[in-house]
Amino acid sequence: MEKKFTFGPVPSRRLGRSLGIDLVPFKTCSYDCIYCQLGRTTNKTTELKEYFPVGEILRDIRKRLGEITPPDYITLAGSGEPMLYSPIEELIRGIKEMTDIRVALLTNGSLFWIDTVRRTILEADLIIPSLDAGDEDTFLSVNRPHGGISFSAMAEGLCSLRESFTGALWLEVFLAGGITDKEREIVKLKKWADRINPDWVQLNTAVRTPAEDFVRTVTKEKMEEIAEFMGPHAEVIADYSKVHDRGEFHLTRDDVFDLLKRRPCSLDDISKGLELHRNEAIKYVQELLDHDLVRTEKRNDKTLYIVDHNI
Repeated sequence: MEKKFTFGPVPSRRLGRSLGIDLVPFKTCSYDCIYCQLGRTTNKTTELKEYFPVGEILRDIRKRLGEITPPDYITLAGSGEPMLYSPIEELIRGIKEMTDIRVALLTNGSLFWIDTVRRTILEADLIIPSLDAGDEDTFLSVNRPHGGISFSAMAEGLCSLRESFTGALWLEVFLAGGITDKEREIVKLKKWADRINPDWVQLNTAVRTPAEDFVRTVTKEKMEEIAEFMGPHAEVIADYSKVHDRGEFHLTRDDVFDLLKRRPCSLDDISKGLELHRNEAIKYVQELLDHDLVRTEKRNDKTLYIVDHNI
């Protein structure tokens, strides 16, 4: 099967219908966050390179846009850190030459302290970087970064991004229950958020299975209290309302469920069988797990997703 770099469109509370673009191999990232719903990082790196030919990615985007109703955003995201993709500036420019759909970048924000990296994404329409800690110790325990990234460099890099980027900047703050939802942590986070001065501060928490089972969900009520403390431009974006229960996503999730009812499958089986991007398959499978419609079973070092006969 020809490699797919696009996935979706999938519904998003923030971005409407978003066509995702995956730029790096699965779980290639500069962080190994304790809350990542894609699991632990298998290739922790800060190496910038052209992991896939930019021309192939642009061809896949053009093909997919010809098949679907135009999405609200084309989102550089996927199953790793997109800023590790060295020709990202060329990619953004190529997208803008083929369509007027807005380009968003979802990033962990770890590399903006590098001037040359920061300049490559200035033509994006929207950047959503992460800030999950207010000091070095919490940064190390929550984001588990590559050894070449310090908290101070990362945070100052986000401040520099705000100074040079003229598009919309939304800062995502992930809160882990019992870890970063404590008052002293929130105070430190607010200090840095105020310095970065984004258009919005968006608070998230674990509503899907995280990489580490000790990560707990922060209640909606507490999230709203924290948002009020963070200021008038803070909001809760955690998907307590299950936006993925809506039409288009729900239909494809049913396709995955029908496949699993016929036979147990791994993520690769689902991806190949339904011609889905692996990252997309993960989202649908996670929904089925959340609804207790499937279970997992290890066989010969492979994780299979299984529907019990009584479901």
